[in-house]
Amino acid sequence: MYDSEYLKKLSEIDSIVEKPYLSNDPEEAKPEEHPAEEEASSGVFAKLKAGLSKTRKNLVYGLDTVFGAYADLNDEFFEDLEEQLIMADVGVHTTEEVLDELRSMVKDERIRSTGDCRAALARLVASRMSVPEDAYSFEKGPSVVLVIGVNGVGKTTYCGKLASALKKQGRKVIMAAADTFRAAATEQLIMWGDRAGVDVISGQEGSDPASVIYDALHAARARHADILICDTAGRLNNKKNLMNELDKIDRIISRELPDYKRENLIVLDATTGQNAMSQARDFAEVSDITGIVLTKMDGTAKGGIAIAIASELSVPVKFIGVGEGVDDILRFDPASFAQAMFEGVSDEQI
Repeated sequence: MYDSEYLKKLSEIDSIVEKPYLSNDPEEAKPEEHPAEEEASSGVFAKLKAGLSKTRKNLVYGLDTVFGAYADLNDEFFEDLEEQLIMADVGVHTTEEVLDELRSMVKDERIRSTGDCRAALARLVASRMSVPEDAYSFEKGPSVVLVIGVNGVGKTTYCGKLASALKKQGRKVIMAAADTFRAAATEQLIMWGDRAGVDVISGQEGSDPASVIYDALHAARARHADILICDTAGRLNNKKNLMNELDKIDRIISRELPDYKRENLIVLDATTGQNAMSQARDFAEVSDITGIVLTKMDGTAKGGIAIAIASELSVPVKFIGVGEGVDDILRFDPASFAQAMFEGVSDEQI
């Protein structure tokens, strides 16, 4: 059974999650300047906090326990902090690196208070998850987005949500149903296409995925599409087959649309924790991964896996899924993520 203090803390965190985000910046607080942008920004932040509520309940309570139990930032403090980060699935290797850097910051910056130490930890996490300035340049087109990953992680759903978001931005989008091995995968993508008002190029069930990609490439050029999103098969017999299939698709894209930007996104299920890390490593061996999509972040208490994956693979997390709605795939913002994860840290401190 949980003690009364623990349940009280969870209740406090729940109440925080439900509150809309209010900026501490007095300039941003003026509604007459950019009210629409501020409302959208605060709405995204509130959605992020709500989507990460399970992780926050787990991590925030653990961190509060550690930071509240120590007056001095001594070895025992860092040992307990290490335990909490590992429990959140940040991973042993990443946790060790982060805490080594944190110890150096505490020493070099003469940090004494636990509040300043928490803010320093949030800054370290955000810096390890940095996203390049051109991370979303592919959205302007013309580009080909190859979406890869194992079955069951939400690839097809992500393709549909991305297509819907890009269509709302005024982009002309085509999708390719190249997951020809999974039953009903094509039908599922066509359903998303109808919902978003986007054309879907498909083939027969069990047909060569590369041939579907080939047809879609020609359709994209002929119809002057800005972006072609390719849903791919998630289950092949072994790594050699996977390598051969992805290599074949890569060669076809490079040959047919050499002037298009390329984006290879791997979709990972955040609820699988360290298994997601293993999948990312396997696919990284056979494909030039340019970004990570973490789905089902709202369904896990161990969202620290996002920190581990971005840090250890040196590949940026570009999107996270925080719900079932069509708009619940968010662009990844490291500072907002760190602020949502580390309750009590303001955006000015990150």
